[in-house]
Amino acid sequence: MTDHPYRSAADSAFWSRAVATGFDASAVVDTPSFRLTQHDRFMSAGSCFASNVRRYLERWGYSYTVTEQPHTQWPEGTETLYYEAFSARYGNIYTARQMSQLLLRATGGFAPKEEYWSDADGTLIDPFRPGLAHRAWSVEEFRALTDQHLRAVRAAVEQSTVLVFTLGLTEAWYSADDGAVFPACPGTVGGVFDPRRHRFVNLSVDDVVGDLEKMVETLRLMNPGLRLVLTVSPVPLVATASGRHVLTATTYSKSVLRVAADVVARQMEGVAYFPAFEIVTGAHNRSPFEDDLRSVREPVIAAVMEAFASAFLADDVPVRSDVAPWGGSDDVGRTVAAAVDAECEEMMADIPIGVSTVDGSGSEGVAGRGGYPAGILRRMARRRNP
Repeated sequence: MTDHPYRSAADSAFWSRAVATGFDASAVVDTPSFRLTQHDRFMSAGSCFASNVRRYLERWGYSYTVTEQPHTQWPEGTETLYYEAFSARYGNIYTARQMSQLLLRATGGFAPKEEYWSDADGTLIDPFRPGLAHRAWSVEEFRALTDQHLRAVRAAVEQSTVLVFTLGLTEAWYSADDGAVFPACPGTVGGVFDPRRHRFVNLSVDDVVGDLEKMVETLRLMNPGLRLVLTVSPVPLVATASGRHVLTATTYSKSVLRVAADVVARQMEGVAYFPAFEIVTGAHNRSPFEDDLRSVREPVIAAVMEAFASAFLADDVPVRSDVAPWGGSDDVGRTVAAAVDAECEEMMADIPIGVSTVDGSGSEGVAGRGGYPAGILRRMARRRNP
């Protein structure tokens, strides 16, 4: 029998030895071109799954950049939809195009024409943060809050040494006026859907690669030394506007994002890929999700973050099993988790107007404006008029 390359291959090259038996999540990660220490300053952005980065890093004693705090009238822990889980209060960012545009806005390179939406109660909705509990009552207040937010985004990039960015979707809704990408379809979380102005796109591999390259280019202009860790969210789509079955649409979306992330990580210096998607959804994981088949179980999230620590963190990290559900502290995490009817803007696409929902306190409610759960709307009103 002649020799061949597989004879000398490591166990990690064989499914029977590396997946079917003896699975080690940390072994899935390609050796990164850089390592990170407690001298690094982390920030994160991306889809819902990205919110896990902050809570684990802070529990492990690493420096997480936070440049935007809630107004004193709106104490920490009262916001919904993950706005308190990131470095600045941008909430979930589902596509690289949305992130790229946010960075351009923060540097004065882009000003969306759909600046704000007006609600029936006279408040102004930020189309790019439609789930914010705090809404402005005037154009002046809105612009002041937006300017403050964009300054905070820029400061977060400038003050950090590494960004962990999680790609979530290829499907997006954008403005026909200038291509500005929204985090959710107008009319689901806020605003009114206008088929003349609001368009749907399902991004291709080339689209996502181009968007990531633009994102990295802008990041490097803001902070030349910033390193980037790309991941792909394992969380399936809530709903699809592609006309296909949601399972097929999810497979397309995650496949495109995975390929695009790999292309960019291989081609661009200071960019690495971390396989959170594979660690969660691989065949070794027989039940990674909760009963909804979307929410990743906490032990699985812990395994993902421990693999991240093993691959990227040069310091020894004490494994902790008591990481809070959300936020930077146990109390904040529990408060936010108890206050939320839905995890993210994307989930609002699956809450029809008039359908009964249950708010965080367990009482029945009816979906309100744009399908926004009435429980959240009631809490908004109570906070504004205590």
